[in-house]
Amino acid sequence: MSSTTDGPQQRDTAARIAARFRRPWHRSYARNKLRFDPAYAAVAALVESDGFDLLDVGCGLGLLGFHLRAHGFRADYRGLDLDAAKIAAARAAAGDERGLAFDDGDAQGLPAFSGHVALIDVLHYLPATAQSPLLLEAAARVAPGAALIIRNVLRQPGWRFRITALEERLIYAMGWMRSPARHFPSREEIEAPLRSAGLELDVRPLWGNTPFNSFMLVARHAPR
Repeated sequence: MSSTTDGPQQRDTAARIAARFRRPWHRSYARNKLRFDPAYAAVAALVESDGFDLLDVGCGLGLLGFHLRAHGFRADYRGLDLDAAKIAAARAAAGDERGLAFDDGDAQGLPAFSGHVALIDVLHYLPATAQSPLLLEAAARVAPGAALIIRNVLRQPGWRFRITALEERLIYAMGWMRSPARHFPSREEIEAPLRSAGLELDVRPLWGNTPFNSFMLVARHAPR
């Protein structure tokens, strides 16, 4: 999984996607997020050519969907987010482009689906008691051969975790996030329910050039 960010091609892609949005703040956010967050390239490397549809839980402005389209992903993308205003902005940015769908809804009530499932920076906005049920719901929607792709902060000692926790408090105070961070999970808290669902987990740091304590966790059905 590459974590390279902000090369010439990436800057161009980020600028073209950002230009889809009407509001200056959304354009600025999209441009910088797509340039410097390594999650988008990492997800694209996993899914871009295998033909499975993708359900993006907690999609925000739908940047993952737009990034995947720009990098050859031709299956259907469905974004789901609790923030109806962000979903409206994503729909407006998508226009009439086929294969990109956005719905406002609770992550704890996932729609029927089979394919890849992405949870990018979602789990820590839920209380601890809600995280395992969501992981099981997501796992039930992973098709054989597809993956559950999680990018999340893991709770562990160190300066990266402390900086990440501070950043989460700041973005909530600014009003960008509707919910504060409620519980940063440990690796075991993520892995245990997925093992019970028959999935095997691969875990790698996904810091890129950021100071944040982010990890990419990819779960697939165990071989029979």
